[in-house]
Amino acid sequence: MTNSAKMSGATAESERGTLHRRDSLKALSSLRVHWPEYLMEAGELSLYMFFTCVFATLLRHPASPLRHFIVGDVSRRVLMGSAMGVTAIAIVMSPWGKQSGAHFNLGITVAFFWLGKVELWDAFWYATGQFLGGISCVAIATAVLRGAPGDGTVRYAVTVPGVYGDGAAFVAELIIFFILMSAILFTSNRESLSPYTPYFSGALIAVYLTLEAPLSGASANPARSLGSALHAGYWHALWIYFVAPPLSMLAAAEVFLRARGGSRAALRQAVPRQRQALHIPLRLSNPPGRKILVTLGSMIATFSITEELRNET
Repeated sequence: MTNSAKMSGATAESERGTLHRRDSLKALSSLRVHWPEYLMEAGELSLYMFFTCVFATLLRHPASPLRHFIVGDVSRRVLMGSAMGVTAIAIVMSPWGKQSGAHFNLGITVAFFWLGKVELWDAFWYATGQFLGGISCVAIATAVLRGAPGDGTVRYAVTVPGVYGDGAAFVAELIIFFILMSAILFTSNRESLSPYTPYFSGALIAVYLTLEAPLSGASANPARSLGSALHAGYWHALWIYFVAPPLSMLAAAEVFLRARGGSRAALRQAVPRQRQALHIPLRLSNPPGRKILVTLGSMIATFSITEELRNET
């Protein structure tokens, strides 16, 4: 090997090392600057998963009076969908949601990264927070509810394909989350509809859990499905919920991109700033104390109801 070849190889190796160090510095820099938003994302999905387990337990557990009062599957799905739709709206409109952008969904994070609205390492830490939040809060809900979500009728609110099989579940997940992401992008980009984007999203979640759940379980996102599957020990068709939502949301983002003229640079100016996570100031014009008290009150009430159910059995 000639000296020039050796020098060329050494230079390439040095450049790779420099790039690796820069990537590491960017990751640490993002974590140092935006760690509150990352924790907020974890907290938002934690709240979503906590109430998913709570409502699923109240509607499905054999010891729950609500299950015996509401006997029809459709009626239970309507209540579950309505409850989770309202929960999603409350999270998005909370101070945490306003500051972090309220993704709490890997598909949404990936789509905004694709659109150039979120940096690579921010997307990585967002996803990390989402998965940690989804996994940890199922455990918290199980402890608070004294193991009730682990009952065979609840199964930690695990998402599973319906009677039509894995293929139908995959297609259904593609369709519903393509619609969800399209609704988020197109409503948030219209000045007259932008304030109502959380309500559109919450309404779609309610509809999906009511009508589409028999096909695929209407998984809100991969972190939500993994949190339930990990505790239930049920891994069948988990790949559907990791592939379909991000893929369909990417497709929706690409359609929106082309509808806006096909330029990501132009799109950075087109998408409203409040939908751009990590780069908006913390706004606390509405004191969060009341919302915190309501959340704590709901948790205490749920714990009390569960304790009563256990005493009766």
